[in-house]
Amino acid sequence: MEPTAETAARARVTPKDFFMWAGAMLALYWSVVSFVFLIFNYIDYGLPNVLSYRPDPYAGGMPYEMASLLVLAPVYVALALLIRRSIARDPSRRDVWVRRWAVLFTLFAAGATVAIDVITLLTSFFRGEELTLAFLLKVLVVLIVAILAFGYFTYDLRGYWDVHLRTERYLCGAFALIALASIVVGFFIVGTPADARLMRLDAQKTNDLSTIQWQVVNYWQQKAALPATLAALADPLSGSAIPTDPQTGAAYGYRATGTTTFELCADFNRPSLDSATAGPSPASLGSGSTEGWAHAAGQACFARTIDPERYPPAPKTLR
Repeated sequence: MEPTAETAARARVTPKDFFMWAGAMLALYWSVVSFVFLIFNYIDYGLPNVLSYRPDPYAGGMPYEMASLLVLAPVYVALALLIRRSIARDPSRRDVWVRRWAVLFTLFAAGATVAIDVITLLTSFFRGEELTLAFLLKVLVVLIVAILAFGYFTYDLRGYWDVHLRTERYLCGAFALIALASIVVGFFIVGTPADARLMRLDAQKTNDLSTIQWQVVNYWQQKAALPATLAALADPLSGSAIPTDPQTGAAYGYRATGTTTFELCADFNRPSLDSATAGPSPASLGSGSTEGWAHAAGQACFARTIDPERYPPAPKTLR
C-alpha cells in the first residue's frame, strides 16, 4: 500500500513514533538472538561433542539469555500492539519513515540470515565434513526463525496486519508463549538453577578432595608415613588449611588403609557426568594410570595408592 499525497504530508515522525519503533525493534532483535543462542545451548548440552567437556550450563550465557527472553519478549509484544493501535487510530502513522526503515531492514536481515545459513550448510557438505545432528539442528533453528521473521514482516509491509488485527494478536501471544516455553523446557533438558548449584557444590567437593589427596602425598614424602587423621595435615607455619565440605561444613572422610594406601570420601548430590558405574575405580598415584573422581549420588569413597618410586620419601636427614 503506497502512501497518498495527503497521508505522506501528515506522516511526520514524532518522538513517540521513533522510540516505540526503536524499542520494538531492539526488543525483537535481542529476543530473537537470545532465543537462538538459548536453543543452541540446549542442543550442545543434549548432544555434546565427545571431544569437549560438558560444563555447568548456568555458568555460561544461558542465564543472561533466559533473563533477556523473560523481559524483552513481553516488551516487544506490548510495543507491537501499541504501534498497531496507534496506526488504527491514525493511518498516517503507517507511512512514517521509521516504520518503513524498520520493516525493510528486518526483511533484509532475515533474508541475509537465510542465505548465510544455507551457505554454511552447503560449505560443510562440500568440504566433506561430518554433518552431525547437533549441527543440522542449529542450521534448522536459524532457518525457521529467519523464515518466520521474513514472512511476518512481508505481510506487515503489505498492510495485512492492519486489517487482521486479531490474527496479529494471536501471533504476538504465540511469540510470548514460545519464549516462555523455551525457558521452561530448558529446565527439563539441563536442569533448574537449583540443580546447577548442586552440581557446582559437587565440583567444589572433588576439587577439595584433590587438594587433600596431594596434601596426604606431601605428608607421606616428608614423614614416610600416612597421617592418622586429616587434622595432622594442618600446618600453621605454611598456612596450609584442610578443606571442609562447602555444603555442610563437615570434614571429609579419610582413612589410611595401608602403609601407602588411603581412602577419601565425600557426600555428593548428583552423579558425575562421567559416571558410568556406581563408583570409581582405585587409582595408583604416580603409576601412570588415570586419577578419576567419577561418582554416583550419595557417599562415594576414592581409594588411592602412592607409588614410592614416583613419590619417594625425603631422606631422613632432611626429615
